[in-house]
Parts: sequence; structure tokens; C-alpha cells
Amino acid sequence: MSATRHSKPAERVGGSGHKPSKPEADGPTFNHLLQAWLESHRASLVDSLRRLLKQPIGSFFTCLVMAIALSLPMGLSLLLKNVERLGGSWQRAAQISLFMQLQASPQEAEQLRAQIAELPEVAAAEWISREQALEEFQQQSGLGEALKELPENPLPSVILVTPEKVDKANLEALRLRLAELPKVEQAQLDLVWVERLTAILKLGEHFVFGLSLLLVLALLLVIGNTIRLHIENRRIEIEVIKLVGGTDSYVRRPFLYMGALYGVGAGLLAWLVLAFGLDWLNAAVVKLAGLYGSDFSLAGVPLADGLSLLLGAVLLGYIGAWLAVARHLNELAPR
Repeated sequence: MSATRHSKPAERVGGSGHKPSKPEADGPTFNHLLQAWLESHRASLVDSLRRLLKQPIGSFFTCLVMAIALSLPMGLSLLLKNVERLGGSWQRAAQISLFMQLQASPQEAEQLRAQIAELPEVAAAEWISREQALEEFQQQSGLGEALKELPENPLPSVILVTPEKVDKANLEALRLRLAELPKVEQAQLDLVWVERLTAILKLGEHFVFGLSLLLVLALLLVIGNTIRLHIENRRIEIEVIKLVGGTDSYVRRPFLYMGALYGVGAGLLAWLVLAFGLDWLNAAVVKLAGLYGSDFSLAGVPLADGLSLLLGAVLLGYIGAWLAVARHLNELAPR
């Protein structure tokens, strides 16, 4: 009994007979913490993806609703860009026409064109000779045979000035300045067309912006309501997790990944919808343009715009999920 009572620790069951080694550290290392953090995020991502795949029809239709809401403003924006490309740039639509005096020689007109092109307010300047102006007028007016009977060319040479920026006050000031140049008979600018063009573009931009805001709010409501249903289905599980010490960030993480996954699916679907829609519409546009002797066609979805659409969808899904979880997180405390 005495020997047993006073036995050394090394002689007990499981003793090694050696002195205990010095502990390596006073807690987990940074690598261990990083690995645990990455493993937690990986598990949350896999769990969220698995739950979405268990309900493929519901997940698909949720992504489809989000995709339609995303594709509407992006599609309108792409159509505006194509229409602007069809009509030419709006700087070119605001050209100032300088009609030269009839006695101005081609050398004087070219020298004046080069002088105007160097102005900081001018983006480009193009000289059209009298012969070229007459030829274009014959082709466009249909009076070619009648104009050939004229004793001499009545049309002056023209310098077309494209401004750097389109602004009514600046354009009028530039027109007055160019009208005072030597050998210039008249400087003409269609300010009414400039104002109409500016108003049309701004109206389209405001409409797309307003529609985008409304659809963003609708997307947040859709994703928030969807995440709320997932939270209700897992209420008991979440309460147990919080009961054993699970943090709010741990509870929130899988739902955030779920929202981001909804965003990925919606962004890819929206990209496909836009690509298919523009391609389907392009056939009718090409046929119509061919009737007017034009080779115009709609441009597809640029890669940068498609990636921006995908990134925006992921962010909207993430934000919507975060708002939904933040709203219901306090209600999930264990009872």
C-alpha cells in the first residue's frame, strides 16, 4: 500500500519515464487559425451549394427572376449605345459648317482647315472641295442631269468642324469665332438638333438609371425573401448552433454564400438572355438596314459589360442575403 501510494509518476500506467517536454506555444499558431478559417468558409460554401442543388427547380426560377430583372436595364443601355453608333457620335451631329467664299482657292481652304484643326475646342476639321460638294449633291438630290447644264459650279467649298465637347454656349461662341476667319462666308450650326439630341440621350440615360434603381430594390426584396425562407427552414438548427456557442458570423456565413451563389446563377443567366436577345433582334435589324443600303448590325454584349453584370449580380445577392440575415439574427437566439 505504501509503495503504491508513493509511486512515482513515471511508474503509473501510461507514464513514459521521461520529463515532460516544454510546450511549443501558448495557443494555436497563425497557420492553424488560417487553415481553420479557410476550412470553415469551404464547408459553408459546399453546404450552401448542396442545399441549392437539392432544390434545383426552385433555385433555377429564383435565378431566372433575378436574371430578367438584371437584363432589362443592361439591355436598354446596350440598345442606346447601338442607336448612338447608328446615328454617329453626337459630337459629329453637332458639326459647324463653314461655307467658304467662291473665290477662295483650295490652298487657302486647306491652310484654314489646318489652322482650325489645331484649336483646343476642335476635335477634327474636314475640307470638302467645290467639286466634291457638287458630286455629292448630284447623287443625293437626283438632279444630276440638270446640274450638268449649269455653266459653272455654284457650290462653295465647305469646312466641317467637329467640336471637342457638345455644349450650347460653347458651340455658339466657337461658331462666332470661326465666322470671323478670313475667306469664310458663313458659319452654320443647327443648335436645335444639338438640343434635341442632348435631350434624347439624357432622357434615355435617366430612364435607364431610374429603371435600374427600381429593379435593384426588387432584386434585394427577392433575394431577401428567399434567404428568409431558408432561415425559417433552419431555425431549430441555428438555435442549437447558437446554444453551443456559435457566433453570429458563423451563423451568417452560409447564407451569405447562398446569396452570392444566387447572384452567380442570375448573372450568368442574364448574360445568356442578353446575348440571345440581341442576336435574335439583330436579324431583323440587319434586314431593315439592308433596305436602306446600310451594313449596320447590333453589337453583342461586350466582355467588360458581361463581367460587370456578373459582378453586380454577385454583390446584389450578397447584400440582399446580409440584410435578410441581419434582420432576423436577433430573433434566432436560443429560448
